[in-house]
Amino acid sequence: MRFGYKRPLINDEDVKLQLVDIKRAEVYIEQHPYMKKRHELEDLVMQLSKGDQLYVQNFVVLADSLTQFQDLLRVFERDEVTVTFIDENLNNTDILSMRLLELLELLTNLQTKIKRHQSIFGVREAQKQGKIIGRPKKSDDNLNRAFAMYDSKAYTLQQIKEETGISKSTLYRYLDQFK
Repeated sequence: MRFGYKRPLINDEDVKLQLVDIKRAEVYIEQHPYMKKRHELEDLVMQLSKGDQLYVQNFVVLADSLTQFQDLLRVFERDEVTVTFIDENLNNTDILSMRLLELLELLTNLQTKIKRHQSIFGVREAQKQGKIIGRPKKSDDNLNRAFAMYDSKAYTLQQIKEETGISKSTLYRYLDQFK
């Protein structure tokens, strides 16, 4: 039987860009992009049997870590399930026959994509909860005082930093923005 698995990704949160060309497959769709509680994936793995084909858009759709990727590949190999990764143009049997250098490159790219996926969705989730992301802003009073000191040309950058707590690079960044 043919199966598909989708879950929200960075550039495809509504999963409409995944598995577009795959026809006549039973598709399992995860409702969230996070690592935990991937019920659809669990149900799918339980459903698969010998000779089945599973299609996923890319590695990140399937796994949230290299360990999970390895575990899933073991299960698929044991159950004789073929998994096709569309973006990578590979299946799980191709991966098993790769040269070491190719395999390391593949795993390095996978790890980078996984971290990016987790970071972006983690930041979005934090923003939804009202958390402020990024570098804290300097107080307006301190900035105005630093600008005045800088404009007076009576102070060195070191003196401005000591008085206001604003570093040279930060001062220049704000000067570029506001002046």
